[in-house]
Amino acid sequence: MKVPRASRVLRGLLCAALLGMGWAGQLWAQTKPRLLDVGIENPASAIYIGNSFFYYNNSLHSHVGLLLRAADAKYSMRSVSVTISGSGFDWHDVDSYFRPNAVSSYSFDAKNRIVFNKLDKLFELAIMMDCSQCPIHPQLKGVFRDYARKNSDTVRKYGTRPVLFMSWAYADAPEMTAQLAEAYTQAANENNAFVIPAGLAFARSVARRPDINLYAADKRHPSLAGTYLSACTVYASLFKKSPVELKYTAGLDDATAKFLQTMAWETVQEYFKP
Repeated sequence: MKVPRASRVLRGLLCAALLGMGWAGQLWAQTKPRLLDVGIENPASAIYIGNSFFYYNNSLHSHVGLLLRAADAKYSMRSVSVTISGSGFDWHDVDSYFRPNAVSSYSFDAKNRIVFNKLDKLFELAIMMDCSQCPIHPQLKGVFRDYARKNSDTVRKYGTRPVLFMSWAYADAPEMTAQLAEAYTQAANENNAFVIPAGLAFARSVARRPDINLYAADKRHPSLAGTYLSACTVYASLFKKSPVELKYTAGLDDATAKFLQTMAWETVQEYFKP
């Protein structure tokens, strides 16, 4: 189908602007997200399905839980993280994570006694990410699209809502930001899934405060500040509440934590603007 000339010109100007801004500007996805909220006001449970980007720094899900506790001591969200180092979407047997008497079938109380869980629903949300470059890799981006659909269909079969976690650019490849944002947003729209725009929060933070290092030494994995920024973005995205002024700081100094909280909140507000 032939694209109208006006649309082609607009698309070209937008791409040129994004590439030209690098880290210095707001790198938003060209495509806007179809779902503006996750559809559950206070989700009770989540499974994180991904790789080392999730498990660095004592796991993303634990920091999200501590932010929730800081916001409301009476509220908790049961969360489990299922990660494989270096994994892409296609490495995970998602169906097996929902099999009976397996994941989350028991836990322990304060006295280390086994508590067998009787759950009406195993997980309300499935927060999933592909490998860090798979969605835009020439040989793997098709696999990303296929498994975004397959894994979304799988979790829905169990009454769970699919959530795609938009990862960040490598520190030495900032052009990945816009590419990953577009790939994740398109895949989410195709599968009626929600998106957490963590990669855009990274870009905003680096543009404003490049002195705050969000990366481990390999320039790919998150530093503690990077994981904390990601957790704040998860919190802001899922609950549509500002993390600014929450007392949990992951051990970061108060000024740094407040800045990262602000970057997460500004990103979420901008990305989900109708």
